[in-house]
Amino acid sequence: MGDLLACFKAYDVRGVVPDELNPELAYAIGRAYADETGASSVCLGRDIRLSGPELLSAMARGLNDAGVDVVDLGLVGTEMVYFATAHYGFDGGVMITASHNPPQYNGMKMVRKESRPISGDSGLSNIERRAYEKKWERTGRGRSSKADSYAEFVQHLSQFDAKSEIRPLKVLACAGNGAAGLAVEALLPHVSLDVTPMMFEPDGSFPNGVPNPIIPESRKPVEDAMAKGGYDFGVAWDGDYDRAFFFDEWGKFIEGYYIVGLLANAILADNPGGTVIYDPRLVWNTLDIVARAGGNAVMCKSGHAFIKEKMRAENAVYGGEMSAHHYFRDHWYCDSGMIPFLLVSKLVSKTGSSLGKLVGEMIEKYPCSGEVNSHVADVADVLRRIESSYGEGADVDKTDGLSVEYKDWRFNLRGSNTEPVIRLNVESRGDRKLVESKTAELLQVIRS
Repeated sequence: MGDLLACFKAYDVRGVVPDELNPELAYAIGRAYADETGASSVCLGRDIRLSGPELLSAMARGLNDAGVDVVDLGLVGTEMVYFATAHYGFDGGVMITASHNPPQYNGMKMVRKESRPISGDSGLSNIERRAYEKKWERTGRGRSSKADSYAEFVQHLSQFDAKSEIRPLKVLACAGNGAAGLAVEALLPHVSLDVTPMMFEPDGSFPNGVPNPIIPESRKPVEDAMAKGGYDFGVAWDGDYDRAFFFDEWGKFIEGYYIVGLLANAILADNPGGTVIYDPRLVWNTLDIVARAGGNAVMCKSGHAFIKEKMRAENAVYGGEMSAHHYFRDHWYCDSGMIPFLLVSKLVSKTGSSLGKLVGEMIEKYPCSGEVNSHVADVADVLRRIESSYGEGADVDKTDGLSVEYKDWRFNLRGSNTEPVIRLNVESRGDRKLVESKTAELLQVIRS
């Protein structure tokens, strides 16, 4: 991907504006999308980025000139484009977003009918080629209109709190000046939560830095505010809120891995014997929980296109990645940042247990390193060296990068899709010191 146009990546479009992505190219991508998919109706949404409105209108023009009717959903989150595409029966949807990239970036996440993802091997490379060659097959005069889908989106979310089981918990919610604030404000009249809003004003200049709570400096303001006490838990979202991150009652950040276990358990309670999809980076806690809940756990390469495909194939009720992407069968197998927020609220309400307590046992049983990134000259070389040093006498799996498993500890090492970075995750059975020593030992070999 990106051989012809630099902004085309493995799963989506992402590039610096205007050098790698601009209105002229957005127009061409609109024409290319129409030719590739044969769509006659498409919905478009955008996040808070300042370049969003002109990219959206250029893409809408491209689609219109190919005879496609366009509905502009306005300022929304990525999951609202997934919702609108499937719920209203559009032939496709495109979200203009660069998620957690720096402010000078923008991009596009594209889906077909029923919100099926379009990625490298399912049409995105053809769209890239068509946009590059500019030889259009279709011409026409499509119509453009605007629609507000917030009310029906909130109605859709209400199924995840069907019996209104949520108590008036005190929650600190940080939108990071992204689009999440608008969704939470639309949702709040329908749930009994007592929410303290933080950085709710959508602002594409990102006055408080780009919202990406997976990085420590991005979540520090939330941790500081939580430390003053009085909250049941905290939640923060990235810019297009397809990822949700949680903090316990003391303001301690909870690794996404343990939230996967928590949600898998909750969803299996309502769907006995259901299938859960998980990624190979950290696995033992998920496998333990799914087995105890009587579910069926199926491993899948990380990345939203792979997970969604596997979920459809297995008719899975839930899929979780430790990177804080959570996928739901009742959300067209797509990821959502609002559904985990409701489910965690429901769990804390129903169990009467604090969030810290709910994940505490998992953290104790299966301590992990969290993801540790290293810049390396040659990812393939590092993987070869690590496999020859650690592979002997262990279970080795290559579903996604390199997973090596011993009796008491395991690790996964995988290269980034977009940069010369290698990502390490280590976990053990109840031995935090072992995790620390093995992480340090592996990093020494990786970085030498």
